[in-house]
Amino acid sequence: MALVHHFLLFSGLFGTREMRILILGLDGAGKTTILYRLQVGEVVTTIPTIGFNVETVTYKNLKFQVWDLGGQTSIRPYWRCYYSNTDAVIYVVDSSDRDRMGISKSELVAMLEEEELKKAILVVFANKQDMGQAMTPTEVANALGLPALKDRKWQIFKTSATKGTGLDEAMEWLVESLKSRQ
Repeated sequence: MALVHHFLLFSGLFGTREMRILILGLDGAGKTTILYRLQVGEVVTTIPTIGFNVETVTYKNLKFQVWDLGGQTSIRPYWRCYYSNTDAVIYVVDSSDRDRMGISKSELVAMLEEEELKKAILVVFANKQDMGQAMTPTEVANALGLPALKDRKWQIFKTSATKGTGLDEAMEWLVESLKSRQ
């Protein structure tokens, strides 16, 4: 399932401007688990999201609206409806799912070609690092073609949503990157 985040940083970092962050990725990549981790610090067992629902989440001093979208093949074409005014994209990848790395790359490439996402910062979560067969962040980056990206600020982080590792570092980098762009 994919998530569309409206970040409202009410600490004054961005004045009254609302920051809009999308969380996208194939179904089963761990997006919902990451969302609940950021929200309540515990893992909630989730079922695949069909359609979407909306909730408000506070992370540290960030408050944002979350649009919870399905990540199944039939729903992915609708992601683009949420692309306008996006400041950053968090792309979640299941590092242990080698068979679908190619699909994950083609979805990412198609997304980054969209005019409305030209200026968006990209943060990739190489998730499920706790799995024995997980690819390293460098392997994931190469499989997704990240080193070839031109004119886009991006970073990849090794994360384990179930264990909660790597999420804070990734979010800190994102906040700093958004701040430095103002």
